[in-house]
Amino acid sequence: MILNFQRNLRNQRQKKVKIVQPFTLLIKPSGSDCNLDCKYCFYKHRAPEIGRGRQRMSDEVLEKLVKDYMQLRFPLAGFAWQGGEPTLMGIDFYKKVVELQKKYGSPGQEVGNSLQTNAILLDGDWCQFLHDTNFLVGISIDGPKEMHDYYRLDNSGSGTFDKVMRALENCKKYKVEFNTLTLLNNRNADHPDQLFDFLIDNGVKFLQFIPCVELDPATGKVTDFSITPAQYGDFLCRLFDRWYEYGPTKLSIRDFDSILSYYVTGKHTICTFDNQCSQYIVIEHTGDAFTCDFFVEPKWRLGNIFETPIEKLAASSKKRKFARAKQNLCNKCLVCRHLAICRGGCMKDRAPFDRDNFGKESYFCESYKRFFDYTIPRFTHIAAEINPALPHKRQ
Repeated sequence: MILNFQRNLRNQRQKKVKIVQPFTLLIKPSGSDCNLDCKYCFYKHRAPEIGRGRQRMSDEVLEKLVKDYMQLRFPLAGFAWQGGEPTLMGIDFYKKVVELQKKYGSPGQEVGNSLQTNAILLDGDWCQFLHDTNFLVGISIDGPKEMHDYYRLDNSGSGTFDKVMRALENCKKYKVEFNTLTLLNNRNADHPDQLFDFLIDNGVKFLQFIPCVELDPATGKVTDFSITPAQYGDFLCRLFDRWYEYGPTKLSIRDFDSILSYYVTGKHTICTFDNQCSQYIVIEHTGDAFTCDFFVEPKWRLGNIFETPIEKLAASSKKRKFARAKQNLCNKCLVCRHLAICRGGCMKDRAPFDRDNFGKESYFCESYKRFFDYTIPRFTHIAAEINPALPHKRQ
């Protein structure tokens, strides 16, 4: 059973490697720069101080980043390259990444590279490189053409579906290990069966769905492309039915894997439902470090890798304060029957209307309550089949 989105983190757990205060890196080498113009992009609603336009990580920042992180000697060094659009850096940048990882790594040290991309640049050369260097690739796709092309447009206003599908076929041809990421918006969230069938028909075995909720800074109200709690609850329940019928051992859905992991091991594999936020830090193209991908804003800047050692940034008081803030639960959460498995959800969804108040209930509270009520008996059944020695229900 696949229990985690990231292949290398899964391998780490299987080997039972013990690491003192581990953390991984989520790196944005091209910052918020992108070759698409998606209306729902969360960078459109972030602080302008973070940067706009062309942004590129310098060779100096890259070498400092890789050297300092690899020399921490973690048995598994995890690099997640995101954006914006990270392929704008070009293949040569990532060839240099691999060279530096080899240069500064130690014998027996494993390296995991993942690349989250809109995929429109993934031609044969890219895919040959990604295969040869064992990158795990996440491809953003919002469903069939009519769904995907509604929001995911290039800078000329043209749809990108055909280019993404060519990239997906290239990944298959060159045997690149890939997952898909689908942003649930007001256009596709009402069609779980169509989304599920589309992805399965295209040979996708590792799926991730992220609910979109953003505020219009001009009105302070939820944007029209966001989904409602009712939509998300309905989507999750129907998606679970399809996953359960298809066969949970044959298909990985990131959120479901985490819940199943909780029932088998007592631990989640994603921070959405965990006790505190994930042990990673975000590194921007300048070397600035932040607490979380959804909170790349001045308040949560940890420092810069040229000013403070990277391990101190990850263990800083501000990072610890942010991680612990997830435990600031509202009264409704404290008396909820699903508290142990939900833990209040992602902090981003607790504070869409107030970025400083993490103690509110999640925007998706009712979504999760409905979903857990509907699915927990079957989750526990699957967990018991994986490990018959488990008690009937984990509290």
